[in-house]
Amino acid sequence: MKQICIPIILLLSTLTMSHKSFSQYEFPVLEGPYMGQEPPGLVAEPFAPGVISKQGWELEGVFSPNMREFYFTTNRKSATVIGFRQQNNVWKKYIEFPRTGEIVFSPDGKRMHMAKGYKDRIGDSWSEHKSLGPMFDRKDWGIMRLSASSKGTYVFDDYKSKDVIRISTIKNGKRQPPELMGPEVNKGEWTAHPFIAPDESYLIWDSEREDGYGGSDLYISFRKNDDSWGPAINMGDKVNSDKSDFYASVTSDGKYILFNRGIDDKGNIDIYWVDAQIIETLRAN
Repeated sequence: MKQICIPIILLLSTLTMSHKSFSQYEFPVLEGPYMGQEPPGLVAEPFAPGVISKQGWELEGVFSPNMREFYFTTNRKSATVIGFRQQNNVWKKYIEFPRTGEIVFSPDGKRMHMAKGYKDRIGDSWSEHKSLGPMFDRKDWGIMRLSASSKGTYVFDDYKSKDVIRISTIKNGKRQPPELMGPEVNKGEWTAHPFIAPDESYLIWDSEREDGYGGSDLYISFRKNDDSWGPAINMGDKVNSDKSDFYASVTSDGKYILFNRGIDDKGNIDIYWVDAQIIETLRAN
């Protein structure tokens, strides 16, 4: 994961660069659900090959909770987030803005989290970038992704603190100070990019561990009846590969997992997706 993670961290430093707008004509006409793509099976495959997944970086592919918007990050001109919206069954590019963190939506779709900041939905657009405040916007923490549950629980990573994942809950209506998650999660190297299920029934993240298939692998932990977290489960060779697999999220309809895969050592990173049935299969084991 080191060869992949270091360039991604360096990506943050490019955000002040000027960038040229992407034209709608750079993308073909896409119709139907899921950006017009044929859904994957139980083995991970590239998402929108030749359309979204091309040479270079295509990071953090994510659908909005209403499944009518899709966002991804590219560095083909600079670190830029491109957003598509489905209108009359046709997907059209409608927005782009500089990347300030990995996009993760609140389950209700009203907030776009981006690391230690966020944008709130205002009508058909988004507010200016805002800070989550001093509890999270800290110089000594390197948050790349912050994921939120329906209850308002935050789970986030920190590359400046030896690659750990923290959790912050809400109790009696008040935000609680973040705490380190247990060894089920915080083990191995390059532990990062958590995604918590809206109902908090599972957590997916990536890490380099001895039982991995390649560089960084995707892992899942299920919430127990006593609210503790179960052991980390490698998501298997139908999802993971002999390369680095990371940045996972699950579509709001619960059907598909989208994630990134490092294709080569030249910085080519593509978006992949796979049937989310693997989650229920692992839960049942």
